[in-house]
Amino acid sequence: MRSKLKASSLCILIVDDYEVVRRGVRASIESHDGWQICGEAATGREAVEKARVFRPDVVVMDIAMPELNGLEASHYILKANPETEVVIFTKYAGEHLVLKALEIGVHGYVLKSAPAQDLVAAVEALSKHEAYFSESVAKIVVEGYRKRIPRAELSGLPRSLLSPREREILQLLAEGKSNRGAGEALHLSAKTVETHRAHIMAKLNLHSITDLVRYAIRNNIIEP
Repeated sequence: MRSKLKASSLCILIVDDYEVVRRGVRASIESHDGWQICGEAATGREAVEKARVFRPDVVVMDIAMPELNGLEASHYILKANPETEVVIFTKYAGEHLVLKALEIGVHGYVLKSAPAQDLVAAVEALSKHEAYFSESVAKIVVEGYRKRIPRAELSGLPRSLLSPREREILQLLAEGKSNRGAGEALHLSAKTVETHRAHIMAKLNLHSITDLVRYAIRNNIIEP
């Protein structure tokens, strides 16, 4: 796919579940000479697949994505394509989200409330493999380093109690899918999903699907 773009083009994948946001990002990016949109995705799972096909230079990724949230999708994309850079483009700036993004190898984090030129500046920086953060996000990053938070503590954040597969199942169940529906999405049996669900509940000390949904909302895995 990349061969169809100009040799000097920067290939960018836009990931957001709102078409109006994708249109706005596309307009900003395509106004920059030498940058081209190689694809768009409306779910986290679609983003992983399109990144595999297009191998973009930069991915503009929202966090609150259906089927697979943006941080998990970024993890899979970066694992498969180490040369790809990801900029998180979101309205959420919780410390645990920023630290999780850094932990998985994200080098850009821009808030949707920031000036429009911030996203363009972030893509420019990432095209050179340089980090870029919105001002308020940068303060969180600096404070995190100032506290010298050890990696062991980062990996002990609540969501990291779960395996990647368990986090995927957690999101699908919280989005309202049945055991069978989640299994079909992940090519697993309903019985296997039920086993994972029991482990998730035990690890997080949850007692009902309502508790699971509340947990997913509190941790920005799904939107309310």
